[in-house]
Amino acid sequence: MRRGWILVAMVILVAVITTVVYMLSRSTTTSSSLPGQSPYATVETEAFPAVGTFDNGDVADDSAIWVNPTDPTLSAVIADNKDPATGGIAVYDMRGKLLQFRQDGKMGNVDLRQDFSLGGRRVVLVGANNRSNNTIGFWVLDPTTRQLTPVDARDLMTLSPNYGFCMYQSASSGKVYAFVSQADGGQFEQYELLDTDGRVDARRVRSFNIGSQAEGCVADDELGQLYVGEEDVGVWKYNAEPTAGVARIQVDRVGGHVVADVEGLTLAYGANGTGYVMASSQGDSTIAVYERAGGNAFVKSFAIAGNGSIDAVSGTDGIDAAGANAGPGFEHGVLVAHDAVNNGGSNSNLKYVPLEQILDLAVPSTSPSVP
Repeated sequence: MRRGWILVAMVILVAVITTVVYMLSRSTTTSSSLPGQSPYATVETEAFPAVGTFDNGDVADDSAIWVNPTDPTLSAVIADNKDPATGGIAVYDMRGKLLQFRQDGKMGNVDLRQDFSLGGRRVVLVGANNRSNNTIGFWVLDPTTRQLTPVDARDLMTLSPNYGFCMYQSASSGKVYAFVSQADGGQFEQYELLDTDGRVDARRVRSFNIGSQAEGCVADDELGQLYVGEEDVGVWKYNAEPTAGVARIQVDRVGGHVVADVEGLTLAYGANGTGYVMASSQGDSTIAVYERAGGNAFVKSFAIAGNGSIDAVSGTDGIDAAGANAGPGFEHGVLVAHDAVNNGGSNSNLKYVPLEQILDLAVPSTSPSVP
């Protein structure tokens, strides 16, 4: 009889241990993806307040993440709205709530820099190309209210029609630049940004042709490199300095690890030149990852899976990443990706993915501080 009770006790103990191990494994997988498992979004953005008749899958297709260096809970995501009638620029918090929407025109792509010198103070400068009038526009982001205020010195005209946009801050000179690409063509222009009595002005300092249409671009401020996504061809790397000329290196090609269109590009900085470059492969709704250092060796590709009421990402266009603490749920960084077909929504939106699901950064950081 005693032996029977011992057997029952052992069975119960095994059942308890099995249950505990299962619960711990469930707890672990809610915060990060296991090897071979697709990453998934934990947050998605609310819809814009008004959308016209434009292709709804392409309305909210680019973003720029601002990480508040003193209070990560006040970090934000800046997003474009490409609707010709109701387009503009928006600010979302890290839970996807819309904080501000400015109906300032059909915005193509958006980028920002943390410490731009303007009117004797250091500001968070947000920029975007405006396809409504072929200009570039600039706003200052208030770090407390997370509201945008326009700071253009005048109508800053660009090539026509403009298409893509990104920013660069030179480690050697400290100067800040904007790159603008051409729709239905391969022309790129580089503009130096200037402080004119506390307003932002710009002058063209470089022009080059990459061959055919490109929208996505991202600049590596620390290494002085510009990555460009030529939509039907592949990913290129240029020198980002205005005197660099047209020399370039092909990082990847369509038919390699990306499927046309090649769209958004972003960087996740690591220590001492390490980290990753990511490219949006719209044709198969994946994101390709490359080493930031050396010859940009290919690392992997991944898709963003669904997660409960948040649907999977498809038709991915713009992407942005930040490797620093961006607030609760994103303590190790965040990737923001455009989702063209947003289930249950009237138009496209943005999905937020904890960065540790995707990348291994030994020393996570935001973009380097440039004097």
